[in-house]
Amino acid sequence: MTSSPVPAYKRVLLKLSGEALMGSQTYGIDPAVATQIAKDIAEIQSMGVETAIVIGGGNIFRGVAASARGMDRATADYMGMLATVINALALQDALEQQNIVTRVVTAIEMRAVAEPFIRRRAIRHLEKGRVVVFGAGTGNPFFSTDTAAALRAMEIKADVILKATKVDGIFNADPMIQPDAIRFDKISYLQVLEQRLNVMDATAISLCMDNKLPIVVFNLRTPGNIKRAIVGEPIGSLVTA
Repeated sequence: MTSSPVPAYKRVLLKLSGEALMGSQTYGIDPAVATQIAKDIAEIQSMGVETAIVIGGGNIFRGVAASARGMDRATADYMGMLATVINALALQDALEQQNIVTRVVTAIEMRAVAEPFIRRRAIRHLEKGRVVVFGAGTGNPFFSTDTAAALRAMEIKADVILKATKVDGIFNADPMIQPDAIRFDKISYLQVLEQRLNVMDATAISLCMDNKLPIVVFNLRTPGNIKRAIVGEPIGSLVTA
């Protein structure tokens, strides 16, 4: 009987984009993808890792895109935040089908569907082995869900942010467009900011830099990658000081 690998992190904040839930669709939520993500999370929960999730809303509504087309930015951002709550509920359902007790916690109060964000209560859920899904971003317009992920990670004292993407880490150019783009195994916060690498927005990176919170950027589309990141396998790219 082989002993299971020891997790390198005790408490993690997983950042998922809304697009991650689309799968190969152009819009909305693919239940099969939500199920696969839930299975990957169940795998790390079984190792005793405390897991919190921040999810975006780009598969339903993008505030930035709408404001670019003339909508008031604050209004557009609030609509985007509500989209993240729809995703959070979908993810909660997928997780609970894997028998994982899950709480959706929102920055904008909507008590009929989710708990309001109270820091100590959220931490208590994690300590009791529940997955906590944070919806509605930071609750403020003009902030991205990346910034919400950085903020919540600090608040719950996470050991790392796991930033799930559709590529194998951080590259010096878009690997979807330039196949010869070079991947960074390790990179500093300052390099990310100076080179304007499209990892997370500058506010999120600055928050992580100020609080020395490492970020692992990895490909979510490879099943089992969340577990590989948790046990400290060198997958994706690591952002540190």
